[in-house]
Amino acid sequence: MKTIKNPKQDHIRVNCTCAIVSRKPAVGDDEYKTSTIGIYDMNNPHKQARFPKVIYEFTNIEKIRIKNMNLSYYLEGNDLIINDLEELYIIHEGTMLILKGYQFEVERRKK
Repeated sequence: MKTIKNPKQDHIRVNCTCAIVSRKPAVGDDEYKTSTIGIYDMNNPHKQARFPKVIYEFTNIEKIRIKNMNLSYYLEGNDLIINDLEELYIIHEGTMLILKGYQFEVERRKK
């Protein structure tokens, strides 16, 4: 598992099946929390205790905008799960992240 902290690129394109968006406490004198985005090659990896292939970590993030994608919010873990992805774009603008992507439309998945 590879962790990329505060990537230099403002626009990141990732081929993946699932992304899990989480948060960590603020670092040092940062005003806002740290955002983490775990990248996976399978849907619902949290149900099988899988580790991400890559984690992107962004410090001092006030908010994340998620554009035109279906996602699940799990109250137990406080995470956002974005399944059925073909690719994900992570755009970093100051204290904001924007997530866009291409997603297969799945209305009902087998349990």
